Amino acid sequence: MKDIKIAVIGLGYVGLPLARLFSTKFPTVGFDMNPKRVAALMEGHDSTLEVSDSLLRDAIDKHGFVCTTELDKIRDCNFYVVAVPTPVDKNNAADLTPLYGASQTVGKVISKGDIVVYESTVYPGVTEDECIPVVEKVSGLKFNTDFYAGYSPERINPGDKVHTVEKIKKITSGSTPEVAEIVDKVYNAVLENGTHRAPSIKVAEAAKVIENSQRDINIAFVNELAKIFNLMGIDTMDVLDAASTKWNFIKMNPGLVGGHCISVDPYYLAQCAQRLGYNPEIILAGRRMNDGMGAYVADQTIKLMLKKGIQVLGSKIIIMGFTFKENCPDVRNTRIIDIYHALQEYNVDISVYDPWADPAIVRKEYGIEISSQLPSDKFDAAIVAVGHRQFREMEIDFDSLLNPKHVIYDVKAILPRDIVDGRL
Repeated sequence: MKDIKIAVIGLGYVGLPLARLFSTKFPTVGFDMNPKRVAALMEGHDSTLEVSDSLLRDAIDKHGFVCTTELDKIRDCNFYVVAVPTPVDKNNAADLTPLYGASQTVGKVISKGDIVVYESTVYPGVTEDECIPVVEKVSGLKFNTDFYAGYSPERINPGDKVHTVEKIKKITSGSTPEVAEIVDKVYNAVLENGTHRAPSIKVAEAAKVIENSQRDINIAFVNELAKIFNLMGIDTMDVLDAASTKWNFIKMNPGLVGGHCISVDPYYLAQCAQRLGYNPEIILAGRRMNDGMGAYVADQTIKLMLKKGIQVLGSKIIIMGFTFKENCPDVRNTRIIDIYHALQEYNVDISVYDPWADPAIVRKEYGIEISSQLPSDKFDAAIVAVGHRQFREMEIDFDSLLNPKHVIYDVKAILPRDIVDGRL
């Protein structure tokens, strides 16, 4: 344990918090291909806001944490952690390109006796069947003879300042019993609530992919209920509040399901099942339901405008919030874009306001313009799509923002009921 030197490959929402934490106990180097990202981190600022400037500065100044784009600076490490994204492509098929690239990076620097641990979300078998062969080919070393592997799935929840990486319980695993023990000890050295050691890498991979699939299915069920109760004229939140008084009722709120985990991981599990000749009906049905909620929100808003006699054609609608979840700048796989595209079909004038999102990133990733400042225009409708603190605390003067005859649709059910016209 005392000779462990860690390199974390990928310094995004997952890799940076983990690398910062490891640096408090072990010599740690963070590696990323993006020179601008590395430069900003070494200046003491994390644009994802997952690690505070003070914590990052402490890691650099007090613990010797270094971020780099240079392979030579991680060549003397012996414990490599891969924390790169695992997205899906336009057909919702698993895109392992970042993992292959990271595995090549590890293969260029790994030495005999070293361990590589994957944190990226994958379906069972990817670590040993897809990633390790790349490391073997590039390094010329033999798996479980010259080097070893582990899997410890990430559980980072962007924007969550309660369930931070040091406070969550982590799953660990290794390619041999001895390596599993080493991996477990390394993680236990920095975690407050310890670990659960899985009996195999495949079990650890499967556990990760079902965590978010389960949540996705539960949200899909509640989204379907919201549609039914809307037809009945019943408030969904009232129903959920009543039902949740039963001791074993699992309360989930309806809403849009985006981001890099819950809306992606089910496709990984479904793809794995389909390769084995099984069609996962419930998993894919949940995905279809959740992927359709953006269009549903747009349609409901338009219907409410028509009921109030508001001219839809050429009307001005503001979408409030664009990130995939509240109080974080992460716009990866945000489903707010579905609301935007659905509204475009009605030939309305759409503005998007988000005090957290970076307009430049949104422009690059989605090809639309958003504002980080509240527009001064008057709008016919407002869709409060994300539960940002600024919206929850009613920092918005809706009387000044909206025309006298207007519609407010509250996706997250965070506004006072007496000012909204509709909500999920």
